[in-house]
Amino acid sequence: MTRTRTARLTGARLDAAGAFLWTSGRVLEQRRFDRLFGGEDAHGDAGDDPAGVLAALDAHRTADGGYAYGLEPDVRGPAAQPIAVPGALLVLEEAGALDPARARAVCDWLAGLAAPDGGVPVVLPSLRPYPHPPFVPVPEEGEPPVGALLSTGQIVAPLLRRGIVHPWLTAATAFCRTAVENLHETHPYEAGAAVRFLDAAPDTDWARREAARLGALVREQRIVLLDPARPEDARISPGYAPGEHHLPHDYARRPDSLARHWFTATELARGLDHLAAEQQSDGGWPIHWVRWSASTESEARPGVTLQALLTLRAYDAPGGV
Repeated sequence: MTRTRTARLTGARLDAAGAFLWTSGRVLEQRRFDRLFGGEDAHGDAGDDPAGVLAALDAHRTADGGYAYGLEPDVRGPAAQPIAVPGALLVLEEAGALDPARARAVCDWLAGLAAPDGGVPVVLPSLRPYPHPPFVPVPEEGEPPVGALLSTGQIVAPLLRRGIVHPWLTAATAFCRTAVENLHETHPYEAGAAVRFLDAAPDTDWARREAARLGALVREQRIVLLDPARPEDARISPGYAPGEHHLPHDYARRPDSLARHWFTATELARGLDHLAAEQQSDGGWPIHWVRWSASTESEARPGVTLQALLTLRAYDAPGGV
């Protein structure tokens, strides 16, 4: 029997999310919302000019070419950190502004802190004096850098999609490929970073093979909640918050992701229905990771809300579930 696809991103849901973002969003998320959805709600008209988005993003840019100042809400302070770069690249890609000049500046900065194999750490010792969550280990000053798939995979993916060429990117791509091939025990955020990389990897045959293997690993290790009504069926990874589950759409954020093939239409639909129902009374979506600071939670929710809207819109389009 064919399941009738229903639109989950209703006008009422979008209006409520807009009210939340205009009330509680940072300038960056308000600008992103206006550009991505402004023509679809009652609050304004989306335009093609990305200047406002880019100006808001530039407020987080550091003199050395990185990003800081809470762009990644869980990482505070003025010292640029690698884990802030994925968010910056996401905004640049959304705005159609991930051009060679901007990409080169980011890659030059990353090249200066990368491990010899091209991988970049999640954070640097420079984070130590500033507020950061207990679940983010900060390396000691003087320790040699150790690359992580969690950070490197998310950074490399949009650069590959844009066809950027840079010596560091060549080494980082090789690092990600090796890291994915050697992934046998993982956790949801690392697996998600691997998917982002695989979706952009230039060797598409290899990417499909590795994605199939990774999907089997995710299901075997029970790090995906396939039925929100049965949370006991999924395993919470060490260090995660109680109830910090990842659902199918957290891996396959779009229907064209390789991770889409990991799940049945029923499994995806259950997760998307759950995502839609998670919208809270103020119009925003909740965070599920450890709430170590009230201020970082309030700054993270607008970005989480935008991601929920983008996911729901992607699956409401033809080809969704």
